[in-house]
This record gives sequence, C-alpha cells and structure tokens, in this order.
Amino acid sequence: MDKEKLKTAVLGLNDEGLLLLEAVSQTQLFRIQAVADKDTAVAETASKKYGCAHYDDYRQLLTTTELDCLIVAAGLYSCHEQLRMAMKKKLHILKAVPAGRNFQEAAGYVDIAQQENVRFAIANTKRFGQSYNVFRDFLQEQLNEQILVLTGVCNFGDCARPAWQSDPKLAGGGVLLRDCYEIIDQIVYNFSLPQQIYAVNSSMAEDKKHRQYLTEDTAIVTMKFNDMLTGNIVASRLSGPKQELLKLYGKNRILTVTDDEFVISTSSGNVIKRRLFKDNRLRRCKQMVENFALSILQPDKNKLRSSAKDNLGTMAVIEAAYLSARTGMPEQLSRILEMAVGSAGKKTAI
Repeated sequence: MDKEKLKTAVLGLNDEGLLLLEAVSQTQLFRIQAVADKDTAVAETASKKYGCAHYDDYRQLLTTTELDCLIVAAGLYSCHEQLRMAMKKKLHILKAVPAGRNFQEAAGYVDIAQQENVRFAIANTKRFGQSYNVFRDFLQEQLNEQILVLTGVCNFGDCARPAWQSDPKLAGGGVLLRDCYEIIDQIVYNFSLPQQIYAVNSSMAEDKKHRQYLTEDTAIVTMKFNDMLTGNIVASRLSGPKQELLKLYGKNRILTVTDDEFVISTSSGNVIKRRLFKDNRLRRCKQMVENFALSILQPDKNKLRSSAKDNLGTMAVIEAAYLSARTGMPEQLSRILEMAVGSAGKKTAI
C-alpha cells in the first residue's frame, strides 16, 4: 500500500470539513473519492472543485464508495452510526475535535478501533503548531523549571454557530467541549492529568429553566495536579476579540504560548525571549493529515501523533468539569477514568 494513495472521503462540509478537505487535496498521499453533506448544494460545489462524487446521505456514501479511510467533520448526532460502521468496514478514521460528545462515547470509539485494528485519529491541530512544539520542547529540556500555576484563556466572541450546538443532547457540550478542546489538550499533553477538578459554567439564556436546555457559553475550570501545581481555564463565547493562550508561572520565569508566538519573561514581566511564527490552521492541518496518512502507509516509520486513545485524557478532564458543574462539588478524575472499559470488559489504558 505504501506506493498507493489512500482513497478517502469527507463527511460534513462545515468550515472544519472544508479546511480538512483542502489540506488533503494539497498532499500527495490521498485520492479524494467523495464528499458528503446534508446540504446538497454545498456537497455539489465541493465535488466540482475537487473532482469527486458527492452525496447528501452519509450511509449511501459508505455503502457505494470504495475507501481506505474516512475524514469526519459532521456533528456526531448526524453520523454516529456511520462512524461505527466505517470502522467495522476496516476504514481508518480522522475525526474533527472533539473525540466524542462525552467520555464514554469517545472510549467506545477507541474500543471499536482497537477491535478492528484501524487508526482512529483526532484532528488536534495544535499538536502540529510550531509555537506549541517549541513550547513542548522547552518544557522537556528545562526539567528543572518548576511550574507552579498554569492558566488557559479561551475567548471566542459571539460568532454564528449552527443551532444544534446549543442542544446538549446533540452537541454534548458548549464552549469547553467545542471551543476549548485543543487548549485543554495542550495542558493534558504537556502535564500529567489533574487529580481534582472544580468547574462552574453558565449560558446566556435569560431564565434558569431555559439554561438547563442549552450548552454553556462561559466556564471556569480549576485543576489541582499535585501539592505544587494548580491551574485554571477561563472560557467564553461572549463578545470580544478571539484569544487562545496558555500562560505558565514558574518560580523565576513566565511562559506564554499562542498560535503564533512563544514568550519567556521574568517573574516581573520583562521579556527575556520572544519567538514569532508564521503559522496558520491550513499548514497545521496539512502536517496532521500527512501524519495520519503515513501512519497507515508506513506504520513502522511513522507514529500517529494524535490518536483518539491519546485524546481520552482530554475527554476525561472535560467530562469531570461538566460533572463538577452539575454537582457543585470538586470531582476526582479517577471517577471518570473508571468508565474507560471496553465492550470486552478490559480497561482502556490512557
């Protein structure tokens, strides 16, 4: 197979799906066989641009198209069974974040992928970001740099969103799951899983009864990793400029990382070093889909860098935050991890 292109299709042509489709088209590792979207006009436009078949029925695409792998950007409420069907047909999967609508759903997908021996990757683009990779290298090289507090800021403004993302049953969650996933993943990716999580959240609905039926628009999550390290995440979909960053406070230095810069400052805030990066989501997506393809074509030489199994820790943190917001109490992450049991009764390692 290493001399062949992977036959692929994309389910869901929202902004993320179109970005992934463009990234795939700019590599030499895929052959785009088909695209699918519930909006026939959108699917037809994409099919003309990329020279492939188009469908408005996800099941029909899977039953009529010969594929090696599938890229999924559609909401899981609309393609949950098709995703399971694809893995059982031995198709490798690259799915847009999040890994599932909840932890148990994500762990269930991981279980099926392991049973069917297929790759199941999550389109976690920050794992391929230049600034975040430099940040990670710095942390690994400076093991004596004791971090005391870490803070994540995620503000996404009041942008237009599809109606289903306001429904907890369809979306699974709001700003934490849908918008903060990659920042939370960077915390989990670079540090151990927190022991304890406390969270509060709210929606912009006018009355309390209505809020119960909407996903959250704001959230604050506090994490305790150990006796020395604590962290918090402030997330919002309210008005204001978009901002995503991680800031780490050590004994002697402050580290700040965004999509386009990595800054090292003194404890008083004076900049010691600043590195700027010309990076964008398309470049990160291209590297990500190439890694996905090579992990299939040349698995001995290329490790999958964002497998769904690796993302279960991120899903566990988000699940614990939602549970804490419901109970009003701090939650132990161990309670969530106990749910990582596959259909064969074996615990899924994280």
